[in-house]
Amino acid sequence: MKEDQDLPQYDNVNRDDYTDNDGYYDGQDSRSGKYRDEIFSKRVPAGKRTYFFDVKTTRSGRDYFLTITESKRVDENRYEKHKIFLYKEDFGKFVSSMHEAVRYIQDECLPDYDFRGLPDVSAVRGELDGAYTGDEDSY
Repeated sequence: MKEDQDLPQYDNVNRDDYTDNDGYYDGQDSRSGKYRDEIFSKRVPAGKRTYFFDVKTTRSGRDYFLTITESKRVDENRYEKHKIFLYKEDFGKFVSSMHEAVRYIQDECLPDYDFRGLPDVSAVRGELDGAYTGDEDSY
């Protein structure tokens, strides 16, 4: 089983909601290999990589969280996976920081590149600017 430090460290989060007795943290049922309580899934193919955005319920069924998985084909029969667990307490900070990083790449690093398929976030730019400063109390 994973160490407790790998779990969210929020006082208001029931840490048992995110694990089962066999140490499966992402909702994977140890007997069937299937994911329990996955209520929404979005697959994003991107060349040799595929991204998955999955909304899942906690073990108690009282809360929800998001997993973002990158699955990369290593060879014909093997995949390498990387997973991020995102909890409701962090949604705003995550989205704000992601938009800020993408805007920086667009404006400062690759101003002449045509970012096809990227949604226009200019309508929410004012709302996101300064939304998270890195100081937990300021958000």
